[in-house]
Amino acid sequence: MQALRALRFQKHLLNLPPSNPFSSLRFTIICNSRQFHFTRRKHFPEESTALTEDAVQGWAAPSAARENPSGENVPQRESKSSANYSNVLGSKGRVYEVTGNGNKKKGKGKSKTVWVCSDCGYDDGQWWGICKQCNGVNTMKRFSEGVEHLTSGFEVLENVKRSWLPHQSVRAMPTKLTDVNKGINQSNWRIPLSGLFGAEVGRVLGGGLVPGCLVLIGGDPGVGKSTLLLQIAAIVAEGCDMGGPAPVLYVSGEESIEQIGNRADRMRIGTDELFLYASTDVEDILEKTQTLSLRALVIDSIQTVYLRGVTGSAGGLSQVKECTEVLLRFAKKTNIPVFLIGHVTKSGEIAGPRVLEHIVDVVLYMEGEKCSSHRLLRSVKNRFGSTDELGVFEMSQSGLQAVSNPSEMFLSEQQSDSEFLAGLAVTVIMDGSRAFLIEIQALCVAGSSVSRQVNGVQAGRAEMIISVLIKQAGLKLQENGVFLNVVSGVSLSETAGDLAVAAAICSSFLEFPLPVGIAFIGEIGLGGEIRTVPRMDKRINTVVKLGYKKCIIPKSAETSLSALDLGDTEIVACRNLKEMINIVFRKR
Repeated sequence: MQALRALRFQKHLLNLPPSNPFSSLRFTIICNSRQFHFTRRKHFPEESTALTEDAVQGWAAPSAARENPSGENVPQRESKSSANYSNVLGSKGRVYEVTGNGNKKKGKGKSKTVWVCSDCGYDDGQWWGICKQCNGVNTMKRFSEGVEHLTSGFEVLENVKRSWLPHQSVRAMPTKLTDVNKGINQSNWRIPLSGLFGAEVGRVLGGGLVPGCLVLIGGDPGVGKSTLLLQIAAIVAEGCDMGGPAPVLYVSGEESIEQIGNRADRMRIGTDELFLYASTDVEDILEKTQTLSLRALVIDSIQTVYLRGVTGSAGGLSQVKECTEVLLRFAKKTNIPVFLIGHVTKSGEIAGPRVLEHIVDVVLYMEGEKCSSHRLLRSVKNRFGSTDELGVFEMSQSGLQAVSNPSEMFLSEQQSDSEFLAGLAVTVIMDGSRAFLIEIQALCVAGSSVSRQVNGVQAGRAEMIISVLIKQAGLKLQENGVFLNVVSGVSLSETAGDLAVAAAICSSFLEFPLPVGIAFIGEIGLGGEIRTVPRMDKRINTVVKLGYKKCIIPKSAETSLSALDLGDTEIVACRNLKEMINIVFRKR
Protein backbone atom coordinates (compact mmCIF):
# COMPACT_ATOMS: atom_id res chain seq x y z
CA MET A 1 0.00 0.00 0.00
CA GLN A 2 2.86 2.35 0.70
CA ALA A 3 4.23 1.80 -2.78
CA LEU A 4 0.82 2.52 -4.37
CA ARG A 5 0.42 5.67 -2.27
CA ALA A 6 3.88 6.80 -3.35
CA LEU A 7 3.08 6.23 -7.04
CA ARG A 8 -0.17 8.17 -6.72
CA PHE A 9 1.65 10.97 -4.94
CA GLN A 10 4.32 11.12 -7.68
CA LYS A 11 1.58 11.31 -10.36
CA HIS A 12 0.08 14.21 -8.49
CA LEU A 13 3.43 16.02 -8.48
CA LEU A 14 3.78 15.71 -12.24
CA ASN A 15 0.53 17.65 -12.66
CA LEU A 16 1.69 20.51 -10.44
CA PRO A 17 2.68 23.77 -12.12
CA PRO A 18 6.39 24.71 -12.08
CA SER A 19 5.74 27.48 -9.58
CA ASN A 20 4.58 24.99 -6.98
CA PRO A 21 7.40 24.42 -4.46
CA PHE A 22 6.65 20.69 -4.35
CA SER A 23 7.36 20.29 -8.07
CA SER A 24 11.13 20.17 -7.46
CA LEU A 25 10.98 17.38 -4.91
CA ARG A 26 12.86 14.10 -5.46
CA PHE A 27 11.60 11.35 -3.21
CA THR A 28 13.37 8.24 -2.04
CA ILE A 29 11.07 5.66 -0.52
CA ILE A 30 12.40 2.42 0.86
CA CYS A 31 9.79 -0.26 0.99
CA ASN A 32 10.00 -4.05 1.03
CA SER A 33 13.83 -3.70 1.36
CA ARG A 34 14.10 -2.05 -2.08
CA GLN A 35 14.81 1.53 -3.16
CA PHE A 36 12.48 3.52 -5.39
CA HIS A 37 13.63 6.91 -6.64
CA PHE A 38 10.88 9.34 -7.76
CA THR A 39 12.30 12.13 -9.86
CA ARG A 40 11.09 15.23 -11.55
CA ARG A 41 14.22 15.47 -13.73
CA LYS A 42 12.26 14.64 -16.85
CA HIS A 43 10.76 18.14 -16.84
CA PHE A 44 13.18 19.96 -14.51
CA PRO A 45 16.66 18.34 -14.76
CA GLU A 46 18.32 21.13 -12.82
CA GLU A 47 16.44 20.29 -9.67
CA SER A 48 18.05 17.71 -7.40
CA THR A 49 16.70 18.22 -3.87
CA ALA A 50 15.37 15.20 -2.03
CA LEU A 51 13.18 14.19 0.86
CA THR A 52 13.41 11.25 3.21
CA GLU A 53 10.59 8.86 3.88
CA ASP A 54 9.63 10.87 6.94
CA ALA A 55 9.41 13.99 4.84
CA VAL A 56 7.12 12.24 2.34
CA GLN A 57 4.72 11.18 5.05
CA GLY A 58 4.77 14.62 6.64
CA TRP A 59 4.62 16.69 3.40
CA ALA A 60 7.77 18.49 4.49
CA ALA A 61 9.32 21.28 2.46
CA PRO A 62 12.60 20.53 0.55
CA SER A 63 14.61 23.29 2.15
CA ALA A 64 17.00 22.75 5.08
CA ALA A 65 14.78 24.87 7.31
CA ARG A 66 11.17 26.13 7.22
CA GLU A 67 9.31 28.97 8.84
CA ASN A 68 6.47 28.40 11.29
CA PRO A 69 3.61 30.87 11.81
CA SER A 70 5.51 32.48 14.63
CA GLY A 71 8.35 33.37 12.26
CA GLU A 72 10.99 31.15 13.86
CA ASN A 73 13.24 28.94 11.82
CA VAL A 74 12.72 25.27 12.67
CA PRO A 75 15.64 23.01 11.65
CA GLN A 76 14.65 20.11 9.45
CA ARG A 77 16.14 16.63 9.57
CA GLU A 78 19.05 16.42 7.15
CA SER A 79 17.92 14.95 3.83
CA LYS A 80 19.82 12.33 1.88
CA SER A 81 20.53 12.87 -1.77
CA SER A 82 20.62 10.02 -4.24
CA ALA A 83 24.41 10.00 -4.22
CA ASN A 84 24.38 9.11 -0.55
CA TYR A 85 22.53 5.88 -1.29
CA SER A 86 25.47 4.33 -3.17
CA ASN A 87 26.20 2.16 -0.15
CA VAL A 88 22.56 1.24 0.61
CA LEU A 89 21.46 -1.98 -1.06
CA GLY A 90 18.27 -3.98 -1.14
CA SER A 91 17.87 -7.52 0.08
CA LYS A 92 18.95 -8.81 -3.32
CA GLY A 93 21.79 -6.35 -3.68
CA ARG A 94 20.08 -4.41 -6.52
CA VAL A 95 19.10 -0.76 -6.95
CA TYR A 96 16.01 0.30 -8.91
CA GLU A 97 15.00 3.74 -10.08
CA VAL A 98 11.45 4.72 -11.02
CA THR A 99 11.20 7.58 -13.49
CA GLY A 100 8.25 9.26 -15.18
CA ASN A 101 5.50 6.69 -15.45
CA GLY A 102 6.92 4.49 -12.70
CA ASN A 103 8.71 1.85 -14.83
CA LYS A 104 11.62 0.13 -13.08
CA LYS A 105 15.06 0.56 -14.65
CA LYS A 106 17.80 -1.64 -13.33
CA GLY A 107 21.41 -0.40 -13.44
CA LYS A 108 20.48 3.15 -14.54
CA GLY A 109 20.65 4.80 -11.13
CA LYS A 110 23.40 6.46 -9.20
CA SER A 111 24.85 3.18 -7.94
CA LYS A 112 25.15 -0.46 -8.83
CA THR A 113 26.43 -3.62 -7.19
CA VAL A 114 29.49 -5.59 -8.20
CA TRP A 115 30.83 -8.77 -6.66
CA VAL A 116 34.63 -8.90 -6.39
CA CYS A 117 36.87 -11.87 -5.57
CA SER A 118 39.03 -11.05 -2.56
CA ASP A 119 41.83 -13.31 -3.83
CA CYS A 120 42.30 -12.49 -7.51
CA GLY A 121 40.24 -9.31 -7.98
CA TYR A 122 37.83 -10.78 -10.55
CA ASP A 123 34.53 -8.87 -10.64
CA ASP A 124 31.06 -9.96 -11.75
CA GLY A 125 27.66 -8.38 -11.74
CA GLN A 126 26.10 -11.43 -10.11
CA TRP A 127 27.01 -13.44 -7.03
CA TRP A 128 28.37 -16.94 -7.52
CA GLY A 129 29.43 -19.51 -4.99
CA ILE A 130 32.90 -19.71 -6.48
CA CYS A 131 35.14 -17.32 -8.40
CA LYS A 132 35.08 -18.07 -12.12
CA GLN A 133 38.74 -17.09 -12.48
CA CYS A 134 40.59 -18.61 -9.52
CA ASN A 135 37.88 -21.08 -8.39
CA GLY A 136 38.04 -19.72 -4.85
CA VAL A 137 35.09 -20.69 -2.66
CA ASN A 138 33.20 -17.94 -0.77
CA THR A 139 35.62 -15.26 -2.00
CA MET A 140 33.08 -13.07 -3.84
CA LYS A 141 32.49 -9.90 -1.78
CA ARG A 142 29.82 -7.29 -2.44
CA PHE A 143 30.73 -3.68 -3.23
CA SER A 144 28.68 -0.67 -4.30
CA GLU A 145 29.96 1.22 -7.30
CA GLY A 146 28.46 4.63 -8.07
CA VAL A 147 28.31 6.39 -11.40
CA GLU A 148 29.24 9.81 -10.10
CA HIS A 149 31.18 8.70 -7.02
CA LEU A 150 33.10 5.43 -6.81
CA THR A 151 32.75 3.79 -3.41
CA SER A 152 33.89 0.28 -4.34
CA GLY A 153 36.87 0.19 -1.99
CA PHE A 154 38.70 -2.42 -4.08
CA GLU A 155 40.32 -0.25 -6.73
CA VAL A 156 44.04 0.50 -6.54
CA LEU A 157 44.60 4.18 -5.89
CA GLU A 158 47.15 5.27 -8.50
CA ASN A 159 49.08 8.28 -7.26
CA VAL A 160 52.08 9.19 -9.36
CA LYS A 161 53.48 11.40 -6.62
CA ARG A 162 53.90 8.79 -3.93
CA SER A 163 56.47 9.78 -1.33
CA TRP A 164 58.15 6.39 -1.42
CA LEU A 165 59.02 6.55 -5.13
CA PRO A 166 61.74 8.88 -6.44
CA HIS A 167 60.63 11.82 -8.50
CA GLN A 168 62.10 12.91 -11.80
CA SER A 169 62.81 16.62 -11.89
CA VAL A 170 63.22 16.59 -15.66
CA ARG A 171 60.51 15.31 -17.92
CA ALA A 172 61.58 12.15 -19.73
CA MET A 173 62.01 12.47 -23.49
CA PRO A 174 62.86 9.94 -26.22
CA THR A 175 66.60 9.34 -26.48
CA LYS A 176 68.67 8.35 -29.50
CA LEU A 177 70.05 4.85 -29.47
CA THR A 178 73.56 6.18 -30.12
CA ASP A 179 73.28 8.46 -27.07
CA VAL A 180 72.14 5.77 -24.63
CA ASN A 181 75.51 4.11 -24.13
CA LYS A 182 77.65 7.23 -24.36
CA GLY A 183 80.11 7.39 -21.48
CA ILE A 184 79.21 3.88 -20.28
CA ASN A 185 82.01 1.34 -20.04
CA GLN A 186 80.34 -1.98 -20.85
CA SER A 187 83.11 -3.94 -19.14
CA ASN A 188 82.33 -2.21 -15.83
CA TRP A 189 78.59 -1.81 -16.35
CA ARG A 190 77.58 -4.96 -14.49
CA ILE A 191 78.10 -5.40 -10.77
CA PRO A 192 80.71 -8.19 -10.37
CA LEU A 193 80.35 -10.94 -7.79
CA SER A 194 83.69 -11.95 -6.31
CA GLY A 195 84.91 -15.38 -5.24
CA LEU A 196 84.13 -18.87 -6.51
CA PHE A 197 80.57 -18.64 -5.26
CA GLY A 198 80.09 -15.22 -6.85
CA ALA A 199 81.57 -16.39 -10.16
CA GLU A 200 79.16 -19.32 -10.26
CA VAL A 201 76.15 -17.07 -9.62
CA GLY A 202 77.45 -14.39 -11.99
CA ARG A 203 77.72 -16.85 -14.87
CA VAL A 204 74.08 -17.88 -14.41
CA LEU A 205 73.07 -14.18 -14.40
CA GLY A 206 74.92 -13.65 -17.67
CA GLY A 207 78.23 -12.23 -16.44
CA GLY A 208 77.28 -10.27 -13.34
CA LEU A 209 74.45 -8.31 -11.77
CA VAL A 210 72.83 -5.69 -14.01
CA PRO A 211 71.97 -2.37 -12.28
CA GLY A 212 68.23 -1.81 -12.00
CA CYS A 213 67.28 -5.41 -12.74
CA LEU A 214 64.49 -7.34 -11.02
CA VAL A 215 65.49 -10.94 -10.28
CA LEU A 216 63.01 -13.60 -9.16
CA ILE A 217 64.33 -16.79 -7.54
CA GLY A 218 62.02 -19.76 -7.04
CA GLY A 219 62.44 -23.21 -5.59
CA ASP A 220 60.97 -25.83 -3.30
CA PRO A 221 60.74 -25.14 0.44
CA GLY A 222 64.03 -25.75 2.20
CA VAL A 223 66.12 -25.90 -0.98
CA GLY A 224 68.23 -22.89 0.10
CA LYS A 225 66.71 -19.78 -1.53
CA SER A 226 67.14 -17.57 1.55
CA THR A 227 70.67 -18.87 2.09
CA LEU A 228 71.57 -18.13 -1.52
CA LEU A 229 70.30 -14.54 -1.38
CA LEU A 230 71.88 -13.86 2.00
CA GLN A 231 75.27 -14.87 0.58
CA ILE A 232 74.70 -12.78 -2.56
CA ALA A 233 73.71 -9.79 -0.42
CA ALA A 234 76.89 -10.15 1.64
CA ILE A 235 79.10 -10.29 -1.48
CA VAL A 236 77.44 -7.22 -3.02
CA ALA A 237 77.68 -5.31 0.29
CA GLU A 238 81.40 -6.08 0.67
CA GLY A 239 82.08 -4.83 -2.88
CA CYS A 240 85.56 -6.30 -3.22
CA ASP A 241 85.61 -5.65 -6.99
CA MET A 242 83.40 -2.54 -6.90
CA GLY A 243 85.57 0.05 -5.18
CA GLY A 244 84.50 -0.56 -1.61
CA PRO A 245 81.52 -1.58 0.53
CA ALA A 246 78.02 -0.15 0.11
CA PRO A 247 74.70 -0.71 1.93
CA VAL A 248 72.48 -3.66 0.97
CA LEU A 249 69.05 -4.09 2.57
CA TYR A 250 67.72 -7.58 3.27
CA VAL A 251 63.99 -7.48 4.07
CA SER A 252 62.22 -10.55 5.39
CA GLY A 253 58.51 -11.05 5.84
CA GLU A 254 58.92 -14.57 7.21
CA GLU A 255 61.72 -14.30 9.78
CA SER A 256 62.73 -11.87 12.48
CA ILE A 257 66.02 -10.03 12.22
CA GLU A 258 67.34 -12.11 15.13
CA GLN A 259 66.69 -15.31 13.20
CA ILE A 260 68.40 -13.91 10.10
CA GLY A 261 71.33 -12.76 12.20
CA ASN A 262 71.68 -16.23 13.71
CA ARG A 263 71.81 -17.76 10.25
CA ALA A 264 74.38 -15.15 9.16
CA ASP A 265 76.58 -16.03 12.15
CA ARG A 266 76.41 -19.70 11.23
CA MET A 267 77.45 -18.81 7.67
CA ARG A 268 80.22 -16.54 9.01
CA ILE A 269 78.81 -13.40 7.40
CA GLY A 270 79.83 -10.28 9.29
CA THR A 271 79.87 -7.37 6.86
CA ASP A 272 78.93 -4.01 8.36
CA GLU A 273 77.06 -2.79 5.29
CA LEU A 274 74.42 -5.53 5.30
CA PHE A 275 71.22 -4.17 6.86
CA LEU A 276 68.35 -6.38 8.05
CA TYR A 277 64.71 -5.35 8.29
CA ALA A 278 61.51 -7.26 9.02
CA SER A 279 58.41 -5.85 7.33
CA THR A 280 55.61 -6.83 4.98
CA ASP A 281 54.41 -3.36 3.90
CA VAL A 282 55.87 -2.39 0.51
CA GLU A 283 55.41 1.33 1.11
CA ASP A 284 57.17 1.07 4.46
CA ILE A 285 60.03 -0.88 2.88
CA LEU A 286 60.55 1.65 0.11
CA GLU A 287 60.44 4.50 2.58
CA LYS A 288 63.29 2.87 4.50
CA THR A 289 65.37 2.66 1.33
CA GLN A 290 65.42 6.46 1.08
CA THR A 291 67.55 6.70 4.22
CA LEU A 292 70.21 4.40 2.73
CA SER A 293 72.23 4.73 -0.45
CA LEU A 294 71.56 1.14 -1.42
CA ARG A 295 73.51 -1.00 -3.83
CA ALA A 296 70.89 -3.80 -3.81
CA LEU A 297 67.57 -4.73 -2.21
CA VAL A 298 66.41 -8.25 -1.25
CA ILE A 299 62.75 -9.14 -0.54
CA ASP A 300 62.07 -12.48 1.16
CA SER A 301 59.48 -13.21 -0.08
CA ILE A 302 57.11 -11.63 -2.61
CA GLN A 303 54.20 -13.75 -1.30
CA THR A 304 54.46 -12.16 2.18
CA VAL A 305 54.40 -8.46 1.29
CA TYR A 306 51.32 -6.40 0.55
CA LEU A 307 50.38 -3.00 -0.86
CA ARG A 308 47.79 -0.83 0.84
CA GLY A 309 44.80 -0.09 -1.36
CA VAL A 310 44.95 -3.44 -3.20
CA THR A 311 42.25 -6.01 -2.62
CA GLY A 312 43.05 -9.41 -1.14
CA SER A 313 45.50 -10.59 1.47
CA ALA A 314 49.26 -10.92 1.05
CA GLY A 315 50.09 -13.71 -1.36
CA GLY A 316 46.90 -13.25 -3.40
CA LEU A 317 47.09 -12.91 -7.15
CA SER A 318 46.32 -9.20 -7.24
CA GLN A 319 48.65 -8.41 -4.33
CA VAL A 320 51.58 -10.31 -5.84
CA LYS A 321 51.13 -8.64 -9.21
CA GLU A 322 50.77 -5.09 -7.89
CA CYS A 323 53.67 -5.43 -5.43
CA THR A 324 55.94 -6.75 -8.17
CA GLU A 325 55.03 -3.88 -10.48
CA VAL A 326 55.81 -1.33 -7.75
CA LEU A 327 59.20 -2.95 -7.07
CA LEU A 328 59.91 -3.03 -10.81
CA ARG A 329 59.27 0.73 -11.09
CA PHE A 330 61.48 1.29 -8.04
CA ALA A 331 64.33 -0.72 -9.57
CA LYS A 332 64.15 1.07 -12.92
CA LYS A 333 63.93 4.57 -11.45
CA THR A 334 66.68 4.14 -8.84
CA ASN A 335 68.94 1.78 -10.83
CA ILE A 336 69.08 -0.48 -7.76
CA PRO A 337 68.95 -4.27 -8.35
CA VAL A 338 66.07 -5.97 -6.54
CA PHE A 339 65.99 -9.67 -5.66
CA LEU A 340 62.69 -11.42 -4.97
CA ILE A 341 62.13 -14.88 -3.50
CA GLY A 342 59.08 -16.68 -4.85
CA HIS A 343 57.37 -19.74 -3.41
CA VAL A 344 56.41 -22.57 -5.75
CA THR A 345 53.22 -24.58 -6.09
CA LYS A 346 52.88 -28.36 -6.01
CA SER A 347 53.49 -28.47 -9.76
CA GLY A 348 56.82 -26.68 -9.31
CA GLU A 349 55.73 -23.30 -10.73
CA ILE A 350 56.12 -20.00 -8.92
CA ALA A 351 53.00 -19.21 -6.92
CA GLY A 352 51.01 -16.23 -8.14
CA PRO A 353 49.81 -15.03 -11.52
CA ARG A 354 51.67 -16.20 -14.59
CA VAL A 355 52.21 -12.57 -15.52
CA LEU A 356 54.65 -12.35 -12.59
CA GLU A 357 57.37 -14.07 -14.64
CA HIS A 358 56.70 -11.67 -17.52
CA ILE A 359 57.15 -8.61 -15.31
CA VAL A 360 60.58 -9.46 -13.89
CA ASP A 361 63.85 -9.37 -15.83
CA VAL A 362 65.41 -12.64 -14.63
CA VAL A 363 63.81 -15.86 -13.38
CA LEU A 364 66.05 -18.40 -11.64
CA TYR A 365 65.02 -21.79 -10.27
CA MET A 366 66.92 -23.57 -7.55
CA GLU A 367 66.68 -27.34 -7.66
CA GLY A 368 67.88 -30.09 -5.36
CA GLU A 369 67.03 -33.55 -4.10
CA LYS A 370 66.20 -34.12 -0.45
CA CYS A 371 68.70 -36.96 -0.23
CA SER A 372 71.51 -34.95 -1.86
CA SER A 373 73.47 -31.93 -0.70
CA HIS A 374 74.00 -30.62 -4.22
CA ARG A 375 71.93 -27.71 -5.56
CA LEU A 376 71.45 -26.57 -9.16
CA LEU A 377 70.71 -22.93 -10.03
CA ARG A 378 69.09 -22.79 -13.46
CA SER A 379 68.18 -19.73 -15.53
CA VAL A 380 64.68 -19.89 -17.04
CA LYS A 381 64.42 -16.28 -18.23
CA ASN A 382 67.20 -13.72 -18.61
CA ARG A 383 66.88 -10.44 -20.47
CA PHE A 384 70.59 -9.77 -20.05
CA GLY A 385 72.15 -13.15 -20.84
CA SER A 386 71.71 -16.73 -21.90
CA THR A 387 69.19 -19.11 -20.38
CA ASP A 388 71.48 -22.08 -21.01
CA GLU A 389 73.66 -21.49 -17.97
CA LEU A 390 73.66 -23.73 -14.92
CA GLY A 391 75.25 -23.21 -11.51
CA VAL A 392 76.22 -26.13 -9.29
CA PHE A 393 76.53 -25.74 -5.51
CA GLU A 394 76.85 -27.93 -2.46
CA MET A 395 74.99 -27.15 0.75
CA SER A 396 77.28 -27.24 3.77
CA GLN A 397 77.13 -26.07 7.37
CA SER A 398 78.56 -22.69 6.38
CA GLY A 399 76.20 -22.17 3.44
CA LEU A 400 76.38 -22.88 -0.27
CA GLN A 401 79.74 -23.73 -1.79
CA ALA A 402 80.50 -23.66 -5.51
CA VAL A 403 81.37 -27.05 -7.04
CA SER A 404 84.42 -26.74 -9.28
CA ASN A 405 84.05 -30.24 -10.75
CA PRO A 406 80.34 -30.99 -11.19
CA SER A 407 81.04 -34.35 -12.83
CA GLU A 408 81.98 -35.82 -9.47
CA MET A 409 78.29 -35.73 -8.59
CA PHE A 410 77.45 -38.29 -11.24
CA LEU A 411 80.50 -40.60 -11.22
CA SER A 412 80.99 -43.52 -8.85
CA GLU A 413 84.33 -44.78 -7.66
CA GLN A 414 85.75 -47.26 -10.11
CA GLN A 415 88.22 -50.03 -9.55
CA SER A 416 90.10 -51.41 -12.55
CA ASP A 417 89.92 -55.08 -13.52
CA SER A 418 86.92 -55.78 -11.33
CA GLU A 419 84.39 -58.26 -12.65
CA PHE A 420 81.65 -56.63 -10.65
CA LEU A 421 81.92 -53.37 -12.62
CA ALA A 422 80.84 -54.87 -15.91
CA GLY A 423 78.07 -52.81 -17.44
CA LEU A 424 79.33 -49.31 -16.54
CA ALA A 425 79.99 -46.64 -19.19
CA VAL A 426 80.65 -42.90 -19.02
CA THR A 427 79.33 -40.25 -21.40
CA VAL A 428 79.32 -36.44 -21.60
CA ILE A 429 76.08 -34.43 -21.61
CA MET A 430 75.52 -30.69 -22.01
CA ASP A 431 73.33 -28.56 -19.79
CA GLY A 432 73.50 -25.05 -21.17
CA SER A 433 77.16 -24.21 -21.55
CA ARG A 434 78.21 -26.72 -18.90
CA ALA A 435 79.46 -30.21 -19.74
CA PHE A 436 78.86 -33.04 -17.25
CA LEU A 437 80.18 -36.58 -17.19
CA ILE A 438 77.53 -39.08 -16.13
CA GLU A 439 77.66 -42.81 -15.59
CA ILE A 440 75.24 -45.26 -17.21
CA GLN A 441 74.69 -48.72 -15.74
CA ALA A 442 73.33 -51.77 -17.56
CA LEU A 443 72.44 -55.26 -16.38
CA CYS A 444 71.58 -58.19 -18.63
CA VAL A 445 69.91 -61.18 -16.93
CA ALA A 446 69.22 -64.39 -18.84
CA GLY A 447 65.74 -65.85 -18.38
CA SER A 448 64.42 -62.85 -16.44
CA SER A 449 60.65 -62.47 -16.16
CA VAL A 450 61.05 -58.72 -16.73
CA SER A 451 62.13 -57.97 -20.28
CA ARG A 452 62.93 -54.25 -19.99
CA GLN A 453 63.32 -51.80 -17.09
CA VAL A 454 64.85 -48.36 -17.57
CA ASN A 455 65.49 -45.48 -15.17
CA GLY A 456 66.78 -42.13 -16.39
CA VAL A 457 66.75 -43.15 -20.08
CA GLN A 458 63.83 -42.64 -22.42
CA ALA A 459 62.08 -45.99 -22.80
CA GLY A 460 61.60 -45.63 -26.55
CA ARG A 461 65.24 -44.70 -27.04
CA ALA A 462 66.41 -47.68 -24.99
CA GLU A 463 64.23 -50.08 -27.00
CA MET A 464 65.68 -48.72 -30.23
CA ILE A 465 69.30 -49.15 -29.07
CA ILE A 466 68.62 -52.73 -27.91
CA SER A 467 66.98 -53.55 -31.24
CA VAL A 468 69.94 -52.12 -33.18
CA LEU A 469 72.35 -54.19 -31.08
CA ILE A 470 70.34 -57.31 -31.88
CA LYS A 471 70.03 -56.63 -35.60
CA GLN A 472 73.24 -54.81 -36.55
CA ALA A 473 75.75 -56.02 -33.93
CA GLY A 474 74.49 -59.62 -33.65
CA LEU A 475 73.99 -59.71 -29.87
CA LYS A 476 71.47 -62.34 -28.72
CA LEU A 477 69.52 -60.17 -26.30
CA GLN A 478 66.11 -61.66 -27.06
CA GLU A 479 66.16 -64.02 -24.08
CA ASN A 480 67.67 -61.53 -21.64
CA GLY A 481 66.09 -58.98 -19.37
CA VAL A 482 67.82 -55.62 -19.78
CA PHE A 483 67.93 -53.10 -16.94
CA LEU A 484 69.28 -49.57 -17.47
CA ASN A 485 70.00 -46.87 -14.89
CA VAL A 486 71.62 -43.42 -14.82
CA VAL A 487 73.62 -42.72 -11.66
CA SER A 488 72.37 -40.00 -9.28
CA GLY A 489 68.91 -39.88 -10.80
CA VAL A 490 69.86 -37.78 -13.83
CA SER A 491 67.55 -37.94 -16.85
CA LEU A 492 69.38 -38.57 -20.12
CA SER A 493 67.43 -36.49 -22.64
CA GLU A 494 69.95 -35.99 -25.46
CA THR A 495 71.25 -38.48 -28.00
CA ALA A 496 74.93 -38.03 -27.09
CA GLY A 497 74.58 -40.85 -24.55
CA ASP A 498 73.42 -43.49 -27.08
CA LEU A 499 76.92 -44.89 -27.56
CA ALA A 500 77.50 -45.18 -23.81
CA VAL A 501 74.15 -47.02 -23.38
CA ALA A 502 75.13 -49.49 -26.08
CA ALA A 503 78.61 -49.96 -24.56
CA ALA A 504 77.16 -50.61 -21.09
CA ILE A 505 74.73 -53.22 -22.47
CA CYS A 506 77.54 -54.95 -24.37
CA SER A 507 79.76 -54.92 -21.27
CA SER A 508 77.11 -56.58 -19.12
CA PHE A 509 76.04 -59.08 -21.80
CA LEU A 510 79.62 -60.10 -22.62
CA GLU A 511 80.65 -59.90 -18.93
CA PHE A 512 83.56 -57.75 -19.99
CA PRO A 513 84.30 -54.78 -17.65
CA LEU A 514 85.19 -51.58 -19.43
CA PRO A 515 88.63 -50.17 -18.63
CA VAL A 516 88.85 -47.20 -16.28
CA GLY A 517 89.29 -43.82 -17.97
CA ILE A 518 87.27 -44.34 -21.14
CA ALA A 519 84.31 -42.20 -22.27
CA PHE A 520 81.76 -42.59 -25.09
CA ILE A 521 80.22 -39.76 -27.11
CA GLY A 522 77.94 -40.34 -30.10
CA GLU A 523 74.45 -40.98 -31.44
CA ILE A 524 73.38 -44.35 -32.83
CA GLY A 525 71.35 -44.65 -36.03
CA LEU A 526 69.03 -47.48 -37.05
CA GLY A 527 71.71 -48.84 -39.38
CA GLY A 528 74.18 -49.18 -36.54
CA GLU A 529 76.18 -46.13 -37.63
CA ILE A 530 77.61 -43.70 -35.09
CA ARG A 531 76.66 -40.07 -35.72
CA THR A 532 78.17 -36.84 -34.42
CA VAL A 533 76.44 -34.62 -31.83
CA PRO A 534 76.60 -30.85 -31.21
CA ARG A 535 79.33 -29.20 -29.13
CA MET A 536 81.85 -31.99 -29.61
CA ASP A 537 84.78 -29.67 -28.83
CA LYS A 538 83.28 -28.67 -25.50
CA ARG A 539 82.64 -32.29 -24.55
CA ILE A 540 86.15 -33.42 -25.52
CA ASN A 541 87.74 -30.58 -23.55
CA THR A 542 85.84 -31.70 -20.44
CA VAL A 543 87.04 -35.29 -20.91
CA VAL A 544 90.64 -34.10 -21.32
CA LYS A 545 90.38 -31.79 -18.30
CA LEU A 546 89.22 -34.64 -16.05
CA GLY A 547 92.16 -36.83 -17.10
CA TYR A 548 90.43 -39.55 -19.15
CA LYS A 549 92.81 -41.68 -21.20
CA LYS A 550 90.54 -42.64 -24.09
CA CYS A 551 87.39 -41.29 -25.72
CA ILE A 552 85.29 -43.07 -28.37
CA ILE A 553 83.75 -40.62 -30.85
CA PRO A 554 82.08 -40.78 -34.31
CA LYS A 555 84.38 -40.94 -37.33
CA SER A 556 82.71 -37.88 -38.85
CA ALA A 557 83.77 -35.69 -35.90
CA GLU A 558 87.46 -36.58 -36.01
CA THR A 559 88.53 -33.83 -38.41
CA SER A 560 86.82 -31.05 -36.44
CA LEU A 561 88.87 -31.88 -33.33
CA SER A 562 92.30 -31.65 -34.91
CA ALA A 563 92.93 -28.15 -33.51
CA LEU A 564 92.24 -29.14 -29.90
CA ASP A 565 94.96 -29.69 -27.30
CA LEU A 566 94.18 -33.27 -26.27
CA GLY A 567 97.14 -33.82 -23.95
CA ASP A 568 97.45 -37.52 -23.04
CA THR A 569 93.89 -38.39 -24.07
CA GLU A 570 93.58 -40.81 -26.99
CA ILE A 571 90.73 -40.13 -29.42
CA VAL A 572 89.33 -43.26 -31.12
CA ALA A 573 86.96 -42.69 -34.05
CA CYS A 574 84.50 -45.43 -35.03
CA ARG A 575 82.04 -45.64 -37.94
CA ASN A 576 79.56 -48.16 -36.50
CA LEU A 577 78.76 -50.38 -33.52
CA LYS A 578 80.63 -53.41 -34.80
CA GLU A 579 83.83 -51.39 -35.09
CA MET A 580 83.35 -49.98 -31.60
CA ILE A 581 82.80 -53.46 -30.10
CA ASN A 582 85.89 -54.87 -31.83
CA ILE A 583 88.07 -52.04 -30.52
CA VAL A 584 86.80 -51.75 -26.95
CA PHE A 585 85.98 -55.37 -26.08
CA ARG A 586 89.04 -57.12 -27.39
CA LYS A 587 91.20 -59.01 -24.92
CA ARG A 588 94.22 -57.12 -23.72
